[in-house]
Amino acid sequence: MQHASIEALTREEKGRKTSVLREEGKVPSVMYGFETEPMNLVVDRNAFMKVYAKAGESMVIDLVVNGVTHPVIIVDIQRNPVTDFVTHADFRRVDITRKIEAKIPLKLVGESFAVKNMGGTLIQALEEVDVMSLPNALVHEIEVDISSLKTFEDMLRLKDVIIPPGIEVQNDLEQAVASVQPPRSEEEMAALDAAVDTDVSKVEVLTEKKDEVVEGAEGEKAPEAKKDAK
Repeated sequence: MQHASIEALTREEKGRKTSVLREEGKVPSVMYGFETEPMNLVVDRNAFMKVYAKAGESMVIDLVVNGVTHPVIIVDIQRNPVTDFVTHADFRRVDITRKIEAKIPLKLVGESFAVKNMGGTLIQALEEVDVMSLPNALVHEIEVDISSLKTFEDMLRLKDVIIPPGIEVQNDLEQAVASVQPPRSEEEMAALDAAVDTDVSKVEVLTEKKDEVVEGAEGEKAPEAKKDAK
């Protein structure tokens, strides 16, 4: 099986010094796992994002470190909360001959009659599944066809999902995956609007009280300021 590949270099920079690498468009990272000591690395950000888009955190990729290829899985990434750039990545080295535990995202595909023709809202109750598998059998995501959701009473369970060969699901197969919620009635919408109005009124009252406290505090400080002025 051919894996997506990315090159990495070992790095000496640690802690705050890694900020320079990020400014240069690189991602500080670390590799650990099967038959390897933890190794500080750096990868190109653009190259990493291309591989991550294809493999996610559930497929094996080839991490080439100083010319040596290691089969790894991306197990964790960190992002800048402002720019959303990846700022750190963890690579877990695996033995492709041994089964490992992993998580695979579930992707809803297809069209639901209850959503399209009855105005319902699609609800995904399960975002990912825990699996056991040989590394090379892992997939980026598992597609879940929602075309069977024709009424508001229909429900997709994990046992209804087609699992790729070689992958053993560890979750309860009776667990709900997706369903369709009926649209709200006029009475429910009116009750919701009333609840929102009530919450807004509470916020306004609390704001007024807060302003009164601030004004009172300022009023107490004013005499002291005059005394100091003398």
